[in-house]
Amino acid sequence: MTGVGRAQFWFAPSLTYPALKVGNTRNLQNNQPVYFNYPDSRAQGLLVKLGRPALLGVGSGRDIVAFSASCTHMGCGVQYKGGRMVCPCHFSMYDPAKAAQVYQGLASTSLPQIQLRIQANGDIFANAVNGLIWGRAKNI
Repeated sequence: MTGVGRAQFWFAPSLTYPALKVGNTRNLQNNQPVYFNYPDSRAQGLLVKLGRPALLGVGSGRDIVAFSASCTHMGCGVQYKGGRMVCPCHFSMYDPAKAAQVYQGLASTSLPQIQLRIQANGDIFANAVNGLIWGRAKNI
């Protein structure tokens, strides 16, 4: 990894992902999650406007983020509640403002973050997944 910073290497997508419209900034409300499938119909993602800046957030407030909604412990569906992402199966918790870093529970890694792009008209597109979605040998 000579010449490549750790964060750059970790967050650099190595595959070509499909672009998928997942929402529009005009329709997002703070702390109201939007669920969608990405990068395919078997993988659920979660888009949320936090109302506060987030690591790798997009939009004018840098507060819009998206993650895989599969817990990194055993793949249960993660829910957004009270400003955090919670796995109802074994109570792992992730901080969406810190790139879904796990801070409680049995999960040992952060949720994969979905890269977002916002167009001038406010349309939000998913472009890639940073990290491996639970239960997969490859994301696509």
